[in-house]
Amino acid sequence: MTSAPYRGRFAPSPTGPLHAGSLVAALASWLDARAHQGKWLVRIENIDTVRERRGAAADQLEQLRHFGMVSDEAVMVQSERAAAYDIALQQLQSAGRTYYCRCSRAALSSGQPDAGTAYPGTCRSLGLGPPGSIRLHAAAGELSFVDRGFGPLQQDVAAAVGDFVIRRSDGLWAYQLAVVVDDAAQGITDVVRGADLLDNTPRQILLQRALGLPTPRYLHLPLVRDAAGRKLSKQDAAQPLGSRPALVELEQAWRHLGFAPTGAASVAQFQSRAVLQWRLRHGPDAGQATTAGGHSFQKESS
Repeated sequence: MTSAPYRGRFAPSPTGPLHAGSLVAALASWLDARAHQGKWLVRIENIDTVRERRGAAADQLEQLRHFGMVSDEAVMVQSERAAAYDIALQQLQSAGRTYYCRCSRAALSSGQPDAGTAYPGTCRSLGLGPPGSIRLHAAAGELSFVDRGFGPLQQDVAAAVGDFVIRRSDGLWAYQLAVVVDDAAQGITDVVRGADLLDNTPRQILLQRALGLPTPRYLHLPLVRDAAGRKLSKQDAAQPLGSRPALVELEQAWRHLGFAPTGAASVAQFQSRAVLQWRLRHGPDAGQATTAGGHSFQKESS
């Protein structure tokens, strides 16, 4: 375990109110921070201004407060962080790790029967300038890390994903670069989030190494799914929280994380009991996941 004082975070995108899946991620990250006697921070990930819904960030913070979770420090807002992202981009450009790309999504998907096909490096050697997106030239070779939930994992990013976008053609910053820069700026030691982001982790570690930034520990959680087995998301109109008492919603999220009901009579009592149980399973003395053998996985999107 890292020797630095524990610092975790919850980083929602303000595209709508939090839903059941959001609460599971928020609760797990909050419990992990408390079990390690660390800090829990909130970051609003609103680099995609097209998808941001006005007032959603304030609503999300109020929802978290309703469930007894308040950031231990000032909330970071990604839309105010462009200068930091630009510095990171300049560092990568100076190291010769980036290039401009004019490939459209439509062009890349045309004639590609496999949606998981890696970017083929079409623009890598063309010496293009703006306009266009900016890609990181992914170093070849197997990248390995240990997830606290899934155990040993590895991926050759160059083979599975290819060179990936770090700034979009419309000028917006890509999630991969922003999250890496912000985790380092906030001193995040532990990232607890949904398993839908598991395949993003190798790309983020690649960027951390390219920028000389520390790599946090990762714990990815099972996804919350609807009756049809689909992942709950705001884009799929998942029902927002708040229709039931806070304690009922928290107990449901707790059960999804694999724990028996706490039997608490209040939110405060739930938190106290849940932290104790979380510490036994995921605390500093609980040990790492023991998934047998290294698991390889492919990307979901570039």
